[in-house]
Parts: sequence; structure tokens; C-alpha cells
Amino acid sequence: MKNEDELKKPNNSNYQPINKKPFFALAPMDDVTDTVFRQIIATLPYPSHVDGVQGNDEKRTSRTSGTVSESRKKLTQQSATSASGVNGFAIEQAGTLRRYGPDLMFTEFVNVDGLQSPGRQKLLPRLRFSAKEKPIIAQLWGIHPENFYKTAKELVEMGFDGIDLNFGCPVKAVVKNGCGAMMINNRELAGEIIAATREAVGSRFPVCVKTRLGLKEVDYTWHEFLLGQNLNMLTIHGRTAKQMSKTPADWDAIGKIRELRDELSPTTLIVGNGDVMTRSQGEKLAKKYKLDGIMIGRGVFSDPYVFAENSPWSKMSKEEKIALYKKHVQLFARTWKNNERKVKSLNKFCKIYINGFVSAKELREKLMKASSAQEILKFLK
Repeated sequence: MKNEDELKKPNNSNYQPINKKPFFALAPMDDVTDTVFRQIIATLPYPSHVDGVQGNDEKRTSRTSGTVSESRKKLTQQSATSASGVNGFAIEQAGTLRRYGPDLMFTEFVNVDGLQSPGRQKLLPRLRFSAKEKPIIAQLWGIHPENFYKTAKELVEMGFDGIDLNFGCPVKAVVKNGCGAMMINNRELAGEIIAATREAVGSRFPVCVKTRLGLKEVDYTWHEFLLGQNLNMLTIHGRTAKQMSKTPADWDAIGKIRELRDELSPTTLIVGNGDVMTRSQGEKLAKKYKLDGIMIGRGVFSDPYVFAENSPWSKMSKEEKIALYKKHVQLFARTWKNNERKVKSLNKFCKIYINGFVSAKELREKLMKASSAQEILKFLK
């Protein structure tokens, strides 16, 4: 067990600065971005029409592992800084092994109060991750600062690359308890949570916040408040909590928050989120509003290769799409052997892969009626 001083000074030898702008992040999505889906996105196969490789992970790994290993070896001699020079916000790049994936990943949001309760074991699977998914940030929500403190210390030991505080979730089950987006109107508590998290991890470990434009209306005083909290990164979803996802994201408002950042906290990275469906769209928005990063959520449902500079998804064959879903189901079966995840949770992914080809609807309907991963795999043979 590490002592308190060691926890406050985590070993940054595995980190690498984000030496690109904009960087792209996969948004944390409840019951979607578990370790299985993140691994799939991190290791998307090379389609046959791109370079002749049929998605064989072993071939791709052996072909590139030397390059990645060498680059990581060099990184141990580098200090931890961010794209904008923020000490502490430094994350490992995946190199050639993440050719089609994002630069940064997040866990599903995890309740700190549950983690520090007898129900802890049910929540721990949400914090499961593999080396393929790094750099990865754990997203937390809850209401008791002392539980953020305890959980933050544990996350450092688990090997996460940062902590993100969810101050934007608009879901009723979350806001009715005063959490998520309700922090917008409870700044005293929000400040206490940020302070408790920072105290737990020290100054060199990234502490970030993801939030919205406001509760019912755009409220820049909220973002001014957050920019006074010494955050490493602030992600803005371009809607209010009341708007949910029913109206177009307001990128002009995100741009104004970036302007506030320039004035109040120049070292805080600003990431925009909302309605980004392609990488090129994200790059244009980042350039227009001078953002450090772009976060993509629902865009991955229409194109798993959404982070690629030139997505091959629309040209992939039926066989390639089915093979990718099969890979997902196989990994699901290996990962959740004790039924930590219900097989029905695969249905949303079935809609992603089994799409865009003749007879896709009929096959999808059959697969979504399956009662086990093994039954799905039988249909996919």
C-alpha cells in the first residue's frame, strides 16, 4: 500500500504529453463505454480494402509493437506536461496501435458514494480497464466530498491517468439527489468536491470537470467559477441540462467559455462536446473556436471509426462488419464471465455493427432476441 506522499506524487514515467491539437476523446456514456467497447474502439481492425490486413490483432501488434515500445522507452526520460504546458496533465499516446481510435478515453461515470458503501462490488466492474485503453480517465459523480477523497486516492493506485468530475448529467435519477448538473446551482458543494479530489491526488495528477452550459439557461458565471478551481481540463457539452439532447449544441457558447479560459485560467484545457459526427467536423470546430480538444459521444454509434482521418466504415463489407461484432461479443463473453453485464446490453452495439448492408435488419432482429453471448456467436458463424 502506498503512503500518502507517494499517492500525491504519482509515477509519471508511463505518461506522455498530448502533443497534438486538437486531441480527440471518446465521451463517457453510461452502459456503453465499458472496458469491452473501449478495447474494441482502441484496436479497430484495418479493413481489407485499406491495406489488405483483415483485422488480425496479433499481426498488427507484432508489426507495430517495436515502434511503440521504443517510443515508450524514450518517454520515461520526459517530464509530464500538457499540450498547453500544464504540469500534471500528461497522458500516454497509443501510437500506431490506436490508428483509428481516440487520443483519450473515459470510464462510464461511477458513483463515489456507492464505491464507499457495502454495494462497492457491484460498481467496481465500471472501473475495469486494460492497457489498450490508456490513457484513460475515471469519471466520478456523487455528493459527499469525503467519498470523492477516498475514491480519488484509490484511482491513483489503480493506474488511471486522471479524474473527471461529472457536473453535467441531466438524468432525473442523478439530479434528484443533488448530483450531476445540480452542482451548477450548488457551487459551494462543487468547490468542496473539487478541493477534496485535488487534496487526495496532489498537484501533479489531472483533475478535470465535464459540465453543461447551465441548468435551464446559459450561465457563464458557472464556468467562471470552475475556471477558478485550478482544473487541468474543462469539457463543455454545448447544451443546458434542461435541453438534454433535444436541441442542437451551441458551439458559439463553448467558444465564449474558451475566451473566459484565456482570461481566467490559461493553462486549463478546453474540450468541446456535442453533435460531432466526423473527425473533420471536430477539427473545423476546434479551429474555429480555438479549442484544445473535441469529445465525441453519439457519433460513434453511426461510425465506430469516427476518430479516423478517413473513416473506412461506409466501404466496409458485410463480412467485415459481422466479424467486428463477433469480436465484440467474444470479448464481452471473456470479460463478463460472472454476468456482471447482461447480454441484452449488447443490443445497442448490434445496431452499430449490423447495419448498412442487405438483410442487416433481419439478422439484427434475430441477434437481439438471443439470451446469451454463446447464442449470438452461433448466429454469427
